[in-house]
Amino acid sequence: MYLGIDIGSSSSKAALLNEEGTIAGTQVVNLGTGTQGIQTALDELYERAGISPGQVLYTVVTGYGRLLYTEADKQITEITCHAKGIHYLMPDVRTVVDIGGQDSKVIRMDSGGTVQNFVMNEKCAAGTGRFLEVMARVLGCSIGDLSCLAAQATQDVAISSVCTVFAESEVISQLSQGQHPNDVARGALRAVAKRVAGLCGRVGVEDSVAMSGGVALNQTMVEVLSQELGRPVVPAPDSQAVGAIGAALLAREQYRKTR
Repeated sequence: MYLGIDIGSSSSKAALLNEEGTIAGTQVVNLGTGTQGIQTALDELYERAGISPGQVLYTVVTGYGRLLYTEADKQITEITCHAKGIHYLMPDVRTVVDIGGQDSKVIRMDSGGTVQNFVMNEKCAAGTGRFLEVMARVLGCSIGDLSCLAAQATQDVAISSVCTVFAESEVISQLSQGQHPNDVARGALRAVAKRVAGLCGRVGVEDSVAMSGGVALNQTMVEVLSQELGRPVVPAPDSQAVGAIGAALLAREQYRKTR
């Protein structure tokens, strides 16, 4: 077996790949860097797959917390792992959008899955999962319920602030003025979508756009981003584990180079 690990800021993901190149299992735990999240994910994954850690021939780690994980054979960047994972799952895709907890990234690939260009937003929480977490807290709901609120909106309430701190104050003010939470929720998703669409413009979007990561589970976010890009965005299968799947595929490749 070959193991791929993706340690994010808010979740830990792991994937197992067998010798034939087939995914044998994935596991996601909503605990990220600095927690026992990855160990929990591994324990659950090994149990479900019916294997022991000793059966793993090679491990690749990626993600926000990859530098803190010392038990892997190799560390590889998220860009490479997400591109690899998406190409395996969706070989026709040429553009990948990943909205992470602490950063967002857009990757453009060629027909072989090789990265041609990419851009990241990693210096500001605007346009990231962190922004959505803050908006959900202000609206008094979970980040998972944010999509449901936004889906019932009758309009978008524009959020003009690009800074998360100022946007939080702006949303509180809008709610106090009587704006409906559903409309504010959709406005929050729209703000993120506009930010991400700007990244897409910088990298050069091609047709067949996929979305990886946990935010891809937010169907309203996917719809709003599709509107901003003017083309359909498709959530990747097992979207949260895409980076881990890519890491497992790379683990198999790396091991074979040593034989």
